[in-house]
Amino acid sequence: MERIEPTIEVAQQWVDEARTPAARAHALTRLSTVLEHQGHYDASLQAAEEAYQVAEEIGDSNAMSVALRCRSAIASERGQYAIALEWLHQAVALCQGSGNTLGAAMATSNIGSVYRHTADYSRALEYMKEALSTFEALQESAHIARVMGNIGTVYGELSDHPRALECFTKALAEYQSLGDRRGAAIVTGNIGYEMFQLSDYPRALEHMTKALAEHEALGDRPEAANVIGNIGAVFFELSDYPRAIECFTKSLAEFEAIGDRARAGRMTGNIGSVYRMLRDYPHALEYYTKAHDTFTVLGHAGYAARAVANIGGIYHELQEYPQALECMTVAVEAFRSVGDRDGVAQAMASMGRTYLELLDPQHALECLTEARLEYEALGNQAGIARTTQNMGVVYSIKEFEHYSLAKTEELIKQSIALNTKLGRKDFDTHHALSQVYQQEGRWEEALTEFQAFHELKEEIESEEAKKKVLQLEQQRQIAEMEKRTAAERAHAEATTRVLHNILPPTIAARVVRGEERIAEEFPAVTVLFADIVEFTTLSQGISPAELVNGLDYLFSRFDEIAEKHGMEKIKTIGDAYMAVAGLPEAQQNHAERAASMAVEMLKVASSFHGLITGKPISLRIGLHSGTVVAGIIGKKKFAYDLWGDAVNVASRMESHGMPGKIHVSKDYMQAAGAYANFAYRGVMKVKGRGMMETYFLEKILPSGAAEPVG
Repeated sequence: MERIEPTIEVAQQWVDEARTPAARAHALTRLSTVLEHQGHYDASLQAAEEAYQVAEEIGDSNAMSVALRCRSAIASERGQYAIALEWLHQAVALCQGSGNTLGAAMATSNIGSVYRHTADYSRALEYMKEALSTFEALQESAHIARVMGNIGTVYGELSDHPRALECFTKALAEYQSLGDRRGAAIVTGNIGYEMFQLSDYPRALEHMTKALAEHEALGDRPEAANVIGNIGAVFFELSDYPRAIECFTKSLAEFEAIGDRARAGRMTGNIGSVYRMLRDYPHALEYYTKAHDTFTVLGHAGYAARAVANIGGIYHELQEYPQALECMTVAVEAFRSVGDRDGVAQAMASMGRTYLELLDPQHALECLTEARLEYEALGNQAGIARTTQNMGVVYSIKEFEHYSLAKTEELIKQSIALNTKLGRKDFDTHHALSQVYQQEGRWEEALTEFQAFHELKEEIESEEAKKKVLQLEQQRQIAEMEKRTAAERAHAEATTRVLHNILPPTIAARVVRGEERIAEEFPAVTVLFADIVEFTTLSQGISPAELVNGLDYLFSRFDEIAEKHGMEKIKTIGDAYMAVAGLPEAQQNHAERAASMAVEMLKVASSFHGLITGKPISLRIGLHSGTVVAGIIGKKKFAYDLWGDAVNVASRMESHGMPGKIHVSKDYMQAAGAYANFAYRGVMKVKGRGMMETYFLEKILPSGAAEPVG
């Protein structure tokens, strides 16, 4: 079943209505999670801290661990990874101390996710796999699916796409077996992202579009917006910048609308990257700066640092090197403060390249050396190859006190070997080595490396040309797929509209989500039946078209009245109209709502002359309060209907009523209380119930002070 996240208001209401400390602690952690998902980090942390205090006061270690996990989620979002890890280890210890194996595994999985954010993938996998083993032993399918998806994400970031897809496929199967459409949609989107990483853009968009349609059907706006952003990334890679900006902008608008400021900041940064590729540096700086300001306000130091690093990259491309170095220095310090070693490595490498442009080999080597050490610690072989090549270039600068072409040759050969091992085609390394050999007069070796450079460059250019052709073909396939998707979506939207027209909104949403059996008992509702007095006689005096038009107008007015008073129309049968108050959402004032509707229906009917000109019509209305069962019947033609004794009694109240009167049971009168004034009709025999006392509802009392029943 899908978990639809509550609004902040609903989550706060749960807190306010909590009657015990344990219930309050639980409600506060739910509120913290909702606030965190929408980017309200300060309020989220406050709720989590209060939850921890409440749990600590009653000695509930399990609730304390949940609160710690909430606090760690906020710290992680803000890039405060060391604090997040500290709290999570405390959560593990609390769960282990109380024998809560499942809670300990959940916190362990969270530790792995924090290490993933810091690009420490070996530790991420270690903790995630430990958690997976526990979940499997406990047969916790939902947690197995979730952590399997997280492991797939780690493998994806390690560029181990086959293993990533294997994990995502297993996670998808788990979610499908659970009937969890939301989880399945998220993993489907992840599979699409892996296809994107493999440059299989049509299949990437196919999976992403499928995931998007599912999230939209489920009403999951945050995940839908996230997928739209990923679709924008595909178009960005295809150099289709207008459509990339369109997707990023739409995703940004959605995140802003739902209050998810963190992901809105990321989309803002993506838009900046599009402008950077278009060499529109003023707009790129504008959006990177907006992203930085957003993350700074949120206290998300890690993402703020990346925005600063991007700004530094712009200044580097503008050859404004001092400003570039200033930005990179700020970024490095920020990355260090949050323990983001991958960020430190990238920023230090960028600083090294900038110092090379300034012909400052000493500082360039220092920065590049530190960057390589970070990459080595993280196991990032591609990063090691890039920085090693640049270090070799440093030693080839004659003004450098440690100038050494032998060292340059050694480092560049190391870079070439790593690139070959990784399958990376970097022709610049061969060109750099050729220049070294030329300086040393080693002409034959220089020619060999130059030929390698030339052949590799031609191969890449040929691949680029093929890629352009492939991109055109892929864009054609994408256009065809989008037409099919648009048609499918239009059909789905039309189906949804029809369902919302014939079913209550919440029930229609459940049908759209895939629920096949919907049947629920409602202990306190009021059922209304109404029909037109002497309808058969009236209908004989007019044409069929006039009859249909007249009933359509009258029942449409009744529909409007039902909506006005929060009633749910159930059906019409001929001239009879049936509605109910108190479901599918419970309503304490269901009797009052039904009274208001019934009185207004009589007024509308008395002023309606649409069946026979000049002659008003009269209604009989019956009301009864009690218990009903409500549910969906049919598999192809859906109908939402009611069953139970309350339905039968309400129908008898109408059929045994009088023209222009609202006939009600004693149960209804007691449910309405002081809301209306009633006249005693007497005792009558009701089929299936025997003798019953019944009443006429005479008027609604605005003061709420009922007059004695006469």
